[in-house]
Amino acid sequence: MFHVRNRSLYVERVPVGKLAGLCGTPLYIYSQAQLLRNFNEFERAFKDVPHVICYALKANSNLSVARTFSQAGAGADIVSAGELYRAALAGFPPEKIVFSGVGKTADEMRYALDSGILMFNVESMEELAALNRVARSLGRKAPVAIRVNPDVEAGSHRHISTGTAENKFGIQKRSILEAYRTARSLGHIEVLGIQAHIGSQITSARPFLALLLVLLRLVDELSREGIRLRVVDVGGGIGITYHRESPPSPSEIARSFIPLLRGRNLKLLFEPGRFLVGNAGILATRVLYRKHSGRKRFVIVDAAMNDLARPALYDAYHRITPARSRPGRREAVDVVGPVCESGDYFARGRKMVLPGPGEVLAIENAGAYGFAMSSQYNSRPRAAEILVNGRRWDVVRERETLKDLVHGEK
Repeated sequence: MFHVRNRSLYVERVPVGKLAGLCGTPLYIYSQAQLLRNFNEFERAFKDVPHVICYALKANSNLSVARTFSQAGAGADIVSAGELYRAALAGFPPEKIVFSGVGKTADEMRYALDSGILMFNVESMEELAALNRVARSLGRKAPVAIRVNPDVEAGSHRHISTGTAENKFGIQKRSILEAYRTARSLGHIEVLGIQAHIGSQITSARPFLALLLVLLRLVDELSREGIRLRVVDVGGGIGITYHRESPPSPSEIARSFIPLLRGRNLKLLFEPGRFLVGNAGILATRVLYRKHSGRKRFVIVDAAMNDLARPALYDAYHRITPARSRPGRREAVDVVGPVCESGDYFARGRKMVLPGPGEVLAIENAGAYGFAMSSQYNSRPRAAEILVNGRRWDVVRERETLKDLVHGEK
């Protein structure tokens, strides 16, 4: 819920400039209303079939953000013991938690089994055998879905495509029947479902339909072998609009999914992350200096690639809006940070009214893979995080101090 009123940028009913002045910059700011709007859009779309929307904590693992979703009825998709710990603190019921990832350790498996999670998304035969051993040592059965690599092209950036033959994720489609036969034969594995995840920032509904058709064909093949699944997990990946993309809405995907699922005794799981949090957050940053270098004009801000890595990693586009707009001639500038890397930038050749030192800019659509991917590179303390609810706002993560930079070191 970001909007401009009287030339000032607001998050819900609070001016961004006010928050930057009170809390300092760089500063992540999230709208709770937008978080809930995004989740409820998903819930409404799939209300006609049994389903669980499992929030992918990797996108934004802040406890207050996660708690917003747990209190709304979401489950959680986790990829580490740390995310399981966060999910528990945020109040997600263990029976709504799924554990994904190609490299689960025995300790993580043990922790998840002790927690009573819904299921493990198993990604290799060796992982399946390891999970069986851990479950046997605890005297219980491990509920699993096997992740199939469906060889479906998602059309996203190669670094975030996960469902084609050259990706490290899942078991190849041609080997999946044998994988399920093996799983059925193991004494401490409970075969619960099938899972796939084809990528992130997907901007078409077609790959999702193609994926579901692959999974349902496999469900039917397995049923003929006497292996009856109860869960179909299609992962996440619905994109958002960063620039000119037109991603599908949950309801658009639901229109093709629901006729295929109706009448089947299957529960649908989705694992959205970016869709739920991406457009609900901004990174507020303050202009430090301006400079010319040859034909280039630079605007140097106090946020850097350690705060928001997506432009440096993926050449990702983020809109940049002044916290207080003013008239003036627009010119092409590079918006860059203080880190000693040429890749430390937020925009190149971006046309804007030239901001002056001290002005606050908002880097939009920074709610997903923003703070979650931040670091202390160049020994820079990480940013604070704010959650806004109407006129109220709370600091939901304190800004790190210089002392925090060396915590635990000798």
